[in-house]
Amino acid sequence: MQRLCLAIILCCLAQLLPTHAATAQAKPPARTPASRTNEYAAIDKTALQLPDTAAASTDGIAAYINTHFNSQKEKARAAFIWIASNIRYDIDNMFALNFYEKKEEKISKALKARTGICENYAALFDDICAKTGIKSCMVEGYTRQNGFTDYIPHAWCAALIDTTWYMFDPTWGSGYANNGKFISRINNQYFLVPPAVLVKSHMPFDYLWQCLYFPITSQEFYEGKTQLNAGKPFFNYPDSIAAFEKLDKTAAWAATADRIERNGIKNTMAFERLRIIRTQIEIEKQNKALEKQKQAAELYNSAVVDFNNSVHLVNEFIEYRNRQFRPDKPDSAIQAMIDTPAGLLKIATGKLDGMQDVDATMAALIDSFRKQLGDVNTRIEEQQTWLKKYFARGKLFRKVMFAQH
Repeated sequence: MQRLCLAIILCCLAQLLPTHAATAQAKPPARTPASRTNEYAAIDKTALQLPDTAAASTDGIAAYINTHFNSQKEKARAAFIWIASNIRYDIDNMFALNFYEKKEEKISKALKARTGICENYAALFDDICAKTGIKSCMVEGYTRQNGFTDYIPHAWCAALIDTTWYMFDPTWGSGYANNGKFISRINNQYFLVPPAVLVKSHMPFDYLWQCLYFPITSQEFYEGKTQLNAGKPFFNYPDSIAAFEKLDKTAAWAATADRIERNGIKNTMAFERLRIIRTQIEIEKQNKALEKQKQAAELYNSAVVDFNNSVHLVNEFIEYRNRQFRPDKPDSAIQAMIDTPAGLLKIATGKLDGMQDVDATMAALIDSFRKQLGDVNTRIEEQQTWLKKYFARGKLFRKVMFAQH
């Protein structure tokens, strides 16, 4: 069987990275894959009646599936059979890689043209699963058959059906290539596959997505040693997946890179994947630093506005005091005239306090600004002290205070 796969990279990172030349070569044709007896005939019949009007988007496909099927297994099967039956493998463009293409574009192009390559098949299945309430993940790695480990990457999916993780390869399940042509033939061997079975032919770059308690190393995969070995350290992959899902992007990439490296870099595919992830981590760090600087600048400018408003109100109060509080205002209104700028000054100070780990230039601006805040705060405190004494006196003695001033 010819492996229907292509050189792919991180589907959600690719648009930010430079292009690379595709070096993979097409493989000679192989025999037609065997197919198990179809136990899903009833589900398939209903799924394949999905109208063309609903097939323009994964939203429409998912809505149809949600309407006609109840269990997660039925929904996963409906997604798998519809994709495998309606998307033809695009042999002519299997090496025409667009590393800037987003996942949404991979999906929309495949649905529009009804053709695609492994990343299109996997992206479709993953997205439909998500929209039918099934937790799923696109898995990227490489494959091995007939004692030979391929040298071009491949993409498939892992999905949590009820409480168990299974593997799905809608690309290999859709047919095979023969003499440069795609032959459509459903292969149920790649639907709802136990992880311990699929790992015999599919090796994820990140061993987390082997979904095995005793993961296979890259070296063992190359040697065909994929049988269970309970003598290895136990890896609680369900808990690890749950923890992984809570990480932010950068931390998740870092964890992925660490697992790829620890499992052994045995080929240029894994090396390139690792390089891409590390590059993306650096890009994300730079983006975060720039965003942090932008936010700091916005916060600083906002504090300046508060400060300027505070100074303006303090000056208004002093001018009003110099006029011996004429025209008359209630004591509460006079008190508010100095309390308001005091409050603005506290807000401005709080914004500066929230600016952590800023660069040297911004730190210098903040230090200078704090001195100005301190000077104005001293003026406010002086006015508040004087006003407290003023309110403590009767009206006759209040006029004396203006004379003393």
